[in-house]
Amino acid sequence: MRKAVLAILAGLLLLSGYAFAQEKDTIVIGTTDRIVTLDPANAYDYLSCNVIRNIMSGLVDYKPGTLEIVPALAERWEISSDGLIYTFYLRKGVKFSDGTLFNARAVKFSIDRVFKLNGDPSFLLTDVIDSVEVVDDYTVRIKLRYPFAPLLSVMAFTVSFPVSPNAYNDREFSDIGVGVGPYKVRKWTKDEELILEVNPNWYGPAPKAKVIVIRFYENSQSLKVAIEKGEVDIAYRTLNPEDILDLKKDDKLKVYEKESPAIRYIVFNVKREPFNNINVRRAIAYAIDREMITKRVFKDTAFPLYSMIPVGIWGRLDVFPKYDREKAIGLLRGAGYSESKPLSIELWYTPTHYGFMEADVAQMLKLMLEATGIIRVDVKYAEWATYVEYFERGIMGIFLLGWYPDYIDPDDYIWPFVHSSSSPSLGSFYSNPKMDEILLRARQTPHVEGRSKVYEEAQRLLAEEVPYIPLWQLKQYCVAKPEIKGILLEPTQIFRYYLLYR
Repeated sequence: MRKAVLAILAGLLLLSGYAFAQEKDTIVIGTTDRIVTLDPANAYDYLSCNVIRNIMSGLVDYKPGTLEIVPALAERWEISSDGLIYTFYLRKGVKFSDGTLFNARAVKFSIDRVFKLNGDPSFLLTDVIDSVEVVDDYTVRIKLRYPFAPLLSVMAFTVSFPVSPNAYNDREFSDIGVGVGPYKVRKWTKDEELILEVNPNWYGPAPKAKVIVIRFYENSQSLKVAIEKGEVDIAYRTLNPEDILDLKKDDKLKVYEKESPAIRYIVFNVKREPFNNINVRRAIAYAIDREMITKRVFKDTAFPLYSMIPVGIWGRLDVFPKYDREKAIGLLRGAGYSESKPLSIELWYTPTHYGFMEADVAQMLKLMLEATGIIRVDVKYAEWATYVEYFERGIMGIFLLGWYPDYIDPDDYIWPFVHSSSSPSLGSFYSNPKMDEILLRARQTPHVEGRSKVYEEAQRLLAEEVPYIPLWQLKQYCVAKPEIKGILLEPTQIFRYYLLYR
């Protein structure tokens, strides 16, 4: 009997030890984001791309905590003197998480697959890459359609990440998630839970947390309750400003804060009346008090932005004017409007895609514009799918939109917005041959110093013609139990799970 009791006690001790080990090696992250896909050829939303960054990697990466491009699956690279050919020399002895050998043929297969499948982010490669050539097992050569200085930044984005040729085909997208990364997928129950475990084939330092669990919450309130009750170790994206302020007072939790590369802005459809009048656009830019929006609506969890290029990105220049109601009124009178002949506009927003504060932002903008005494604002809204359809079809004249960069380069904050080839996709329909020439020159200028000066030129022209009004830059917040270490909020907003531990 005594032996039996001792055996039971020993078993319980072993079980409790095992449970402790499991808990110690597991980090649980809560979020309100959703994973759309784990296929890098089709991923184009924040969380899908961020998970892919933890289960796969690119030929190049960002040095953690910086914007510096560093070797990853490529040990080094060369750029031809005309800027048209990039030759990458690959790591040897690396395997995908399914055991397939990584080599130059896998790189070519993966990029060619992006071309064939034509997913949402494919244009980032198809617009600039002409062909991919396997030079030998560990050398791959990428030929461009024209000199494109941001290519390394694009290669650091998930659409460029190699996938295992034995796990994927080039006929359909797949969520199998087989790449070269510190983790691999153990189980994914869509919108409920994703479990990642250490990839034994990972060539880099072993992740400190052996298991990462991502749990999905319906809204900010439920995520806040989860971190307060200890259901999750980390709450990352997205808590409301009031929740963040409240959690900052909780001495059982630690709140991390850093600027995000995400920006918000107003779009004008410059082909529609009255926004085809440049002075109407300029007047509205003067009438908006960004500081009041960030303080009153966002409780300083965002900050005013006076350029489409955000803080933290090189080449940035504050070019948009600050709030000046009298100048707004003067421009409106010059455009033929007055108290007896007011400017009537419809201001559009979408209620959920950018968080639950959007209606408050729209109402505050209405108050600011109507404070001129000359503008009358009718606030309208539409759900996201309808909203996208409306701005692509040119139905909305002035509306709110947001941007999280595809690749970290000033090009990605200017070209998609104001180049004639891409501005219709964002609803502004802006076109200016001079701007097109400046932006092409910036892409073809090889060095950062030279490109910075060209982007300053582009930003001045953008502020003069006002097809957009930058409003504010977001901050990223992470709330965690104090024993969780390794949290690094990066300027790229890559959240590296493999750095986490307790």
